[in-house]
Amino acid sequence: MITLKSSHEIELMRRAGKITAAARALAGEMVRPGVTTQEIDSAVEHFIRKQGAVPSFLHYNGYPASACISVNDEIIHGIPGKRVLAEGDIVSVDVGAYIGGVHGDCAATFPCGRISPEAQDLIDVTRQSFFEGIQFAKEGHRLLDISAAIQEYVESHGYSIVREYVGHGVGAQMHESPEIPNYGHPGRGPRLLRGMTLAIEPMVNAGSAAIQQMSDGWTVKTLDGKWAAHYENTILITDGEPEILTAPAI
Repeated sequence: MITLKSSHEIELMRRAGKITAAARALAGEMVRPGVTTQEIDSAVEHFIRKQGAVPSFLHYNGYPASACISVNDEIIHGIPGKRVLAEGDIVSVDVGAYIGGVHGDCAATFPCGRISPEAQDLIDVTRQSFFEGIQFAKEGHRLLDISAAIQEYVESHGYSIVREYVGHGVGAQMHESPEIPNYGHPGRGPRLLRGMTLAIEPMVNAGSAAIQQMSDGWTVKTLDGKWAAHYENTILITDGEPEILTAPAI
């Protein structure tokens, strides 16, 4: 069942969203050659706790870290560790913060030093596909209107959409109904209503859409070894334009 959030719950989600977005920004600032993924994870956890929140991902279904940090051909759910980032890498960071009984959830892919034009284009297209999708995140539209817009934009640039993992509702639970694929046919799915809070998260591969699950039980990589990018925000359906609850503070 899709839950519509009250005005009080929305205020709580705005607070969780700000903390989550700030944690993502901190992680992005730390992405540079010579830094380990564990160092980024530790800083993210420290920051979230300093705000009075709890890292949403830590121990979630047994996940061992506070952030998912996925490098190059890793699509999602990369476990932070001793890996040292190198010049030219691209680094996807997915974070969540829980405070006041609700979660925020967001992700982005960051360049490590100077990266290739091809890698930058992958990052840019993935990010923009989110904004193409949320043009349809308005009351009265159908859920898959968002999905179809993301797919059309990504594929028009020659990239592939990951099929096995999707966006989701978010609120008191990290993953709520509905599931939100990044592909599909417009005009289908539940009708969007004000008060819905949704995590929209395109996961885009430079090569084929095929994936492989690593032996750690978490990390998901591209099957062909080509690189991938990820971008996500938590949004609120309103009576007008969608509100990005995890918008970067500018």
